[in-house]
Amino acid sequence: MAATVAGSMLVGGVAGAVLYGATVLSASAATSPTPSPSSSTATTPGKFVPNEDPTHEAGESAAREAQENAGQVPTVP
Repeated sequence: MAATVAGSMLVGGVAGAVLYGATVLSASAATSPTPSPSSSTATTPGKFVPNEDPTHEAGESAAREAQENAGQVPTVP
């Protein structure tokens, strides 16, 4: 009887450790690292700086450009 209880506890402990490890791994995989700003686009944190590259600007809608000009983070394509 004691061997059965000890074996059950061992199997339960291993199964619990495996499940815990899997959840920790999936949780850490779901988080993304904080991007570091490159030297050419370094800005003050919290301040939106639009991409004014002519190639990028050619594909923007008027509504998006208006939001960028107003200093807002664009919500339209």
